[in-house]
Amino acid sequence: MFARPRDVARLGLMASAAIVLFTFESLVPKPLPWMKLGLGNLPVLVALVSFGGGPALAVSAIKLVVGGLLSGGFAGPAFVIGGGAGLASWLVMVAVRRMGARLFSVVGLSIWGALTHQLSQLVLAAGYIGHSGLFALLPLALFSALVSGGAIGLLAWWTLEQLAKIGWLDQGQL
Repeated sequence: MFARPRDVARLGLMASAAIVLFTFESLVPKPLPWMKLGLGNLPVLVALVSFGGGPALAVSAIKLVVGGLLSGGFAGPAFVIGGGAGLASWLVMVAVRRMGARLFSVVGLSIWGALTHQLSQLVLAAGYIGHSGLFALLPLALFSALVSGGAIGLLAWWTLEQLAKIGWLDQGQL
C-alpha cells in the first residue's frame, strides 16, 4: 500500500492518536449516552485527507477494535451499532471526497461523515431494538452532528495546516 516506511509510521501515530482520543472521550460525561464530539474521528479524517480511503479505514478499524477492548464494550450492541455507523460514515466521506473534493472542504467532509454516522446509528439501533420510536431523536441527532462534525472538521483543518507547516505531510497528500 505504501512505498515509504515513514507513511506507515505516520499512520501508526494517527491510529495511536485515535485510540487515545477515543479513550479520553469515553471518560467525559455525555449529555445523552450516544452524544459525543467524536474526537477519535479527528485522526481518521486527517488520514482520509492525507493518505486516502484505505488508510483512513485502517485507522478507524484500529480505533474501534482497540477502543472497544479498552472500554470493555468490544462486540457488544453499542460496539456493533457504532462500528456499523462508522463504516457507513467512512463510505460516505470517501464517496464525497472522490466526487466533490473541490466542492467540500475538510469541514464539509466531516459534517457529511457526522450526519451519516448519526443517521446510521439511529437506523441500526431502531433495527436492533425493533422500535421506530428512536427516530423521534432525529432532529437532535442531526443538530448534534452538524455541531460535532463542524468542530472536528475545523480541528482537522487546523491539524492539516500544522502538519503541512512542519513538513510532516507532502503537498501532494493534501
